[in-house]
Amino acid sequence: MTIRVLLADDQALLRSAFRVLVDSESDMEVVGEASDGAEAVRLAKEQRADVVLMDIRMPGTDGLAATRLISADPSLAQVRVVILTTFEVDDYVVQALRAGASGFLGKGSEPEELLSAIRVAAGGEALLSPTATKGLIARFLAQGDAADDGRDPARSERLGTLTGREREVLVQVAGGHSNDEIAERLEVSPLTVKTHVNRAMAKLGARDRAQLVVIAYESGLVRPRMD
Repeated sequence: MTIRVLLADDQALLRSAFRVLVDSESDMEVVGEASDGAEAVRLAKEQRADVVLMDIRMPGTDGLAATRLISADPSLAQVRVVILTTFEVDDYVVQALRAGASGFLGKGSEPEELLSAIRVAAGGEALLSPTATKGLIARFLAQGDAADDGRDPARSERLGTLTGREREVLVQVAGGHSNDEIAERLEVSPLTVKTHVNRAMAKLGARDRAQLVVIAYESGLVRPRMD
């Protein structure tokens, strides 16, 4: 199956470079280019994109607004958004995750990292660049919700729908662990972990693992590490 990629960046030269890289891979193809967020949303629908590489700062409708529009549209439920940012230590990163992005990657990343990011996002996994950590994400979440100690009462209540094992798996997901790693930690099979993750996503209304991470912190299930 070929991964259909949409490029959204206001710099034509950068889009051209990404196109050459993506189109060089046998399992993916660029299906469109957008210079602003509104065009990205439109092309995501028209071209049935699987993954959108989305710049944050664009004229008109920016990447954050476009990501929210894509995430809120049921007809685009299969679309995964990877935010491309110049500054990885950036509050925009967390805003993007809250908006529905599957993760983010620095524009200075190696070509292999970008290609891997596309494949990871297309597979429904959470994507954080190699130089970013879950602790960083947690810190920004905490800062963003300082007024209520980082807790979202509605999401805390929704955690009550999870079984004890699902909550346990959610904590591990929020820690950045893969299914195989979680399986080893909990002494169960990777397939069992995958089942629990999928059920947690369905119950909590999460699009992917990145959203599970956000929910885990915003609900207060996992507390931010500030060290």
